[in-house]
Amino acid sequence: MYPALTPQREKLLLLTLAGIQFSHVIDFMIMMPLGPILIAELGITTHEFGLLVASYSFSAALSGLFAAIFIDRFERKRMLLGLFALFGVATLACGLAPGYATLLIARGFAGAFGGVMGAMTHTIIGDAIPFERRARAGGMVSAAFSVATVAGVPISLWLANMFQWRAPFVFIAALVVLFIVVGLRVLPELRRHISVEKQAHPFAPMLAVLRDANHLHALLFSALVIFSGFTVIPYITVYAVHNVGISQHDLPYLYLCGGSATLITARLIGHWADLYGKMKVYRMVAFAALLPLLLVTHSGPTPLGLWLILTTIFFVLVSGRMIPAMAIITSAAQPKLRGTFMSLNATTQSLAMGLATTLAGYIISQDANGQIVDYGMVGYVAVAANLLAIWFVGRIEMHDQRPAKIE
Repeated sequence: MYPALTPQREKLLLLTLAGIQFSHVIDFMIMMPLGPILIAELGITTHEFGLLVASYSFSAALSGLFAAIFIDRFERKRMLLGLFALFGVATLACGLAPGYATLLIARGFAGAFGGVMGAMTHTIIGDAIPFERRARAGGMVSAAFSVATVAGVPISLWLANMFQWRAPFVFIAALVVLFIVVGLRVLPELRRHISVEKQAHPFAPMLAVLRDANHLHALLFSALVIFSGFTVIPYITVYAVHNVGISQHDLPYLYLCGGSATLITARLIGHWADLYGKMKVYRMVAFAALLPLLLVTHSGPTPLGLWLILTTIFFVLVSGRMIPAMAIITSAAQPKLRGTFMSLNATTQSLAMGLATTLAGYIISQDANGQIVDYGMVGYVAVAANLLAIWFVGRIEMHDQRPAKIE
């Protein structure tokens, strides 16, 4: 552990990391609501739009694997802010792209830098925050997802409708500049993980991570958690419109209600995980998530109000699992290898996300009336992966469990 931060500095650190995470998450999320606009303005097909979304995840997976070779060789603050700056340039390039091909390439670069940034934020939490407060700290940073859900969809649509589809990307690039300035002043330098001994070869840190059975258990657990969510999540809006009977214009309410609720519950779940135990709280939340996983994938025509209640519970519990889960995963790493481990974890999660989305896409289909068929089967696959994760988490050993005093 590094020397303990004062409560004020710790809070500023977490708020800054949350701001960086917010910029990253909103960049990923805005592509979905911009779909109809991009298809019309660029003259592309739905398949080509799908490639725009997928290019981000696959680039993130590859960059996470590449970053695992060198990430623990550099000081954390400079690495994070350097990647963040490159991410901002790539996002600005998305807004300036003259056509589909250049936009596709720019999205790939944004995913490459954004994917490593996500790993870096959790690495810094693992390095700077004591174990007994780590889940709560992760919940505070994870709240950026909720804020992006609540604010990202409406703001991106408003900017795109008021100006054009390029405006949201320019807005995110401006946020990057703002949080880089803040990060330079707030983030502490973290360099104790850097070994004074020269590595025998560039793959040494990655091989050291992969030789540790506990690391492998944590990576598999991480993949199961992500897989169980992303078999269902990408197709909720399509299923809501075609099967549940929700209007396309009412879909933003789904994000607004779900994001607002998780904004509150994320910090509560993080606090409970630190207070009662990370594995215990993870298992409780993950087990509770089984019911909404089944209900969301098996619902027929449903009134808007009831559907919003159901999907809000879904988002609270399915996303809530990630807070204690990430605290467990982060704490499973050997501190000196945490950056490399978290980069490999980012790659694992991105690949699990892509595999889950692809598998679910093969399972479901549309009938002659346009309704989604076999989404219930996808729900069963998600439940099975979730149950496996609940059982498997017990095989993970957590490091850094000695309490640290706040000065």
